[in-house]
Amino acid sequence: QVQLVESGGGKVQAGDSLRLSCAASGRTFSNYAMGWFRQAPGKERDFVAAITRSGDNTYYTDSVRGRFTISRDTAKNTVSLQMNSLKPEDTAIYYCAARYTYYTGDYYLEATHYNIWGQGTQVTVSS
Repeated sequence: QVQLVESGGGKVQAGDSLRLSCAASGRTFSNYAMGWFRQAPGKERDFVAAITRSGDNTYYTDSVRGRFTISRDTAKNTVSLQMNSLKPEDTAIYYCAARYTYYTGDYYLEATHYNIWGQGTQVTVSS
């Protein structure tokens, strides 16, 4: 089972960019579908982006499509979230998540489908 550690959060102005990284320990990272979620104060944890085990397919929530890009580097055991044109409503704690799967094309959009989580990294966007 992998363990996840996020990094890259911070405080930025609207319109700026940030790149979040999630480092996975363990040698079976390539067997996991990965996702990014975020949770704003007083709100539920929401889906942001997902990537299949193979990395061939990606999925985004509507509010970030075209601004955020999820990617994975199996050689480095990392999954990243490039966030461009940030908005104040993107302010949240961002979490990396993983789920073991046998199938390269599997992806998951619900938080309940993931069983491994990082500790989160804060992203604050001011107007």
